[in-house]
Amino acid sequence: MRFLFLLLFFSTPFFAQSSYPTDYFRSPLTIPMQLSGNFGELRPNHFHSGFDFKTNQKEGLPVLASAEGYVSRIKISAVGYGKALYITHPNGYTTVYGHLQKANGAIEAYIKKNQYDQKSFEIEVFPNAKELVVTQGDTIAWSGNTGGSDGPHLHFEFRDTKTENIINPLFFGFDKLLKDTKRPFVASVLAYPITAESTVNQSNVPIVLHMSLQKDGTFLAENVRVNGAVGFGITANDFDDVSYNANGIYKVQTYSNGSPNFGYQFDNFPFAEMRYVNALLDYERYKKTKQRVQKLFQKNPNNWGLLHTDKYYGIFTPVPNLNQLCRLEVSDFNANTTSIQIPIEYAKDTAVIPSPKIDSKLWVKANQDAIFEQGDFSVFFPAKTFYDDFYLRIAAKKDTLQLHEDIVPAHTNFQLSCTDSLHKYPDKTFLGLLENGNINYSPTKFSKNTYKTYVKKLGTYLLYTDTIAPTIKLPKSIEGRWLSKENQLNFEITDAASGIKSYMGYLNSTWVLFEYDYKSDQLVHYFDPAFLLEGKNELKLIVTDNVGNSAIFETTFFRSQKTKP
Repeated sequence: MRFLFLLLFFSTPFFAQSSYPTDYFRSPLTIPMQLSGNFGELRPNHFHSGFDFKTNQKEGLPVLASAEGYVSRIKISAVGYGKALYITHPNGYTTVYGHLQKANGAIEAYIKKNQYDQKSFEIEVFPNAKELVVTQGDTIAWSGNTGGSDGPHLHFEFRDTKTENIINPLFFGFDKLLKDTKRPFVASVLAYPITAESTVNQSNVPIVLHMSLQKDGTFLAENVRVNGAVGFGITANDFDDVSYNANGIYKVQTYSNGSPNFGYQFDNFPFAEMRYVNALLDYERYKKTKQRVQKLFQKNPNNWGLLHTDKYYGIFTPVPNLNQLCRLEVSDFNANTTSIQIPIEYAKDTAVIPSPKIDSKLWVKANQDAIFEQGDFSVFFPAKTFYDDFYLRIAAKKDTLQLHEDIVPAHTNFQLSCTDSLHKYPDKTFLGLLENGNINYSPTKFSKNTYKTYVKKLGTYLLYTDTIAPTIKLPKSIEGRWLSKENQLNFEITDAASGIKSYMGYLNSTWVLFEYDYKSDQLVHYFDPAFLLEGKNELKLIVTDNVGNSAIFETTFFRSQKTKP
């Protein structure tokens, strides 16, 4: 059986690729293509799902339909992709355009109508195939910086329309628009002792390996002396010839004595597998140092679909008198490859560098349910909440629970509850994560003296009561002023505890659209003559936080639609 398994494994192509149309889609921008982010790049809690096109550090560039089709989905949000359009094409693919400043023409009119119909800035609508038809090259929108964008750019991606799996844009001919003759850059290789008893070069903790460049352009790492088992990790980036910044790598493959044993490449993946980025990363190192090390092994196998491995999952266990050679290859889409050889030998060494002492006896097994109680708090971890087993540190004091720390990643939600009957305002009390001095609200239900929520991160949690309303600020008072020359009103809205949930604005008792940017706390209304009166106008703004505290701002201003005072 073992021979048959190995025969099937190694006789099958390690990575299968589908056939995609390479001359059907065009670039969504009119400027030369440069990337600030590529497909599969490692991002906080997710793999990047498309390309981030540079827009010359500014907003307002025309965004074009990449091919004929129809706008099948519109999602306007203060977070995520911000203002986003989805175009379904007749050949079975959908393109996505995110972080837009605004849509164009009939599409923008359609958005505004739905926002006013729903009385909400944030909407998600699904036009039918006949409502918003586009042809290739139509200007559908203008580039922006909305949602979770860190700066002006266009997020662009491909999806299989039927499965909604995300596909690398390079398969659709975009590699022709992005010259790339550069090999990926591997900044470091780390060796990881797999068990508490394993040593690597007399160390119980991960070590960085020295590498030397060979005449043939490959790299040779120092000898790795192992007592027990070892796995490897890398920090690596890729560069093209035109983007002038580091991006994510496309393909990694390791070999054991010439046979492939662990690898992945970013061709396509479903949204449900986004969070496996935390299984790939050395999460603790990332949280402590911001260094993204990709682990090329798995102690506890998971269901990440991009991974191809043999039964050893990238783990090497040398034995006496039988040395092993790990060859590590990092490649880009154009097959530019960096190759590193790592000699491995058995050595009955003891640790000179011991692992840190563990101050807990609470052992969490990743594949089993677990319940822990501390003080008034209770935590339930369903099986497969975590990727690996670990020792849990937990302590409670009054309304505070120290639930380990955010150095062990959770893949799914777990339940956190607190029994308490002393808080005077249970409807305004919630469980929140304390980070950088701020309390991050988590939707909390109260029943029978128990507060319950579901979270996805370890750390310090508080049972906190929020009775303070949000704040609403104007840079300058508009009370009694003439605003005939202004095009917009800008407010700053903030909430110190549970966070902003909703905002409702009214002009002369009629609901009007306000657009919210959470990054800058800005709430903006663009004047529309349809809602303005000649002369005196009354404005009312209601901002509500997540536990129902509301702030109300009211003022009167004047505006002339005919002449300027």
